[in-house]
Amino acid sequence: MNSSYSKATYRLYDDKADFNKKATGIAVGLTVGSWTELPEAAKQHMKKHLGEVVSVDVHEPDGAQPGERYADITIAYPDANFSRDIPALLVTVFGKLSMDGRIKLLDLQPSAEFLSAFPGPKFGIEGVRGLLGVPHRPLVMSIFKSVIGHDLAGLREQFLQQALGGVDLIKDDEILFENPLTPLEKRVEACMDAAREAERATGQKLIYFANLTGSTFKLRENALRAIDAGANGLLFNVLAYGFDALAELAADSAINVPIAAHPAMAGAYYPSAHHGIAAPLLLGKLMRIAGADLSLFPSPYGSVVMPKEENLAVQQALVTDELPQKKAFPVPSAGIHPGLTPLILSDFGTEVVVNAGGGVHGHPNGAAAGGQAFRQAVDAVLAGQSLEEYAKNNEQLRLAIERWGVHTS
Repeated sequence: MNSSYSKATYRLYDDKADFNKKATGIAVGLTVGSWTELPEAAKQHMKKHLGEVVSVDVHEPDGAQPGERYADITIAYPDANFSRDIPALLVTVFGKLSMDGRIKLLDLQPSAEFLSAFPGPKFGIEGVRGLLGVPHRPLVMSIFKSVIGHDLAGLREQFLQQALGGVDLIKDDEILFENPLTPLEKRVEACMDAAREAERATGQKLIYFANLTGSTFKLRENALRAIDAGANGLLFNVLAYGFDALAELAADSAINVPIAAHPAMAGAYYPSAHHGIAAPLLLGKLMRIAGADLSLFPSPYGSVVMPKEENLAVQQALVTDELPQKKAFPVPSAGIHPGLTPLILSDFGTEVVVNAGGGVHGHPNGAAAGGQAFRQAVDAVLAGQSLEEYAKNNEQLRLAIERWGVHTS
């Protein structure tokens, strides 16, 4: 297949369908519309626009129950059919097809020509590490909690306590929108002031991901407002706005801070076996192509569970060498506490962000101690020690273990 085609892979469930015929119908129907009825002269003219069936892999196990028969189908779509933007690609390969029975979009393999239109993450893993001066170890992120209704003083104090714990990254809650109590510029100024105060105490740099909100056509303006006020990171609810909005922000030279992609709305797309878009594509590959420097996704350990195999596939999409865009930080999230750190690093390696909300704020000695417990847990794993052994000389980790325990599998 030459580089002027982009490929899509689907899983199609049907108890009786002729999957080869179905694949041909998709390839033709989503490109030229009809083929066999065309006169020969028209076929020669239209051939460059015709989709092609790459493979049909039928799964029909003996004794299959109703609803279990499926096929994985890969179709190649000529790049000549769509413009170089993610909405055009998604509408081409899965627009009306997403409504045609039990079918899930598993993967996309955009052509090199298509990918060349996307600069991808401005910073990526190495760039974020460079901003922080942390070249090797896993990063630790803390999340604002219960911030709605707080005034600026309350917000600043919560930020300060998190920062004093030695975390590398702090992000807004994704449901914190523009409001009279904590307007964007004032919020950023208060939090970055607290970040400077904490840096004087800890000697450590920190990135604050301020939630970028507002109408789509004001996103750039609001991003620049935040950056002008001192923000050194942006949190963005990508799926609510669309991948194209992220791509525009990431490609904008004036928006010179890392962007963390939040997975809000993702549950409407990926969990079903029979419908939607697979998580590794949705939260991994497309986020990276569009320009997210970090991508958050549900961890396999907490209350919002994604199966570990799927988690690791999301991670792989963010760090694989197969894409030309810079690698993006995987951020498995939800249900994380210090006692999970050995498991996280075992599963994800060191190119990961250990991200916690309740695991920081719920520490018996408060958020600063919670951050310290996570840093101690990371140090323990990197030193090759068990958390229990390391905790003997590290009080905050000891208290965290007493509260949440240690999980190694």
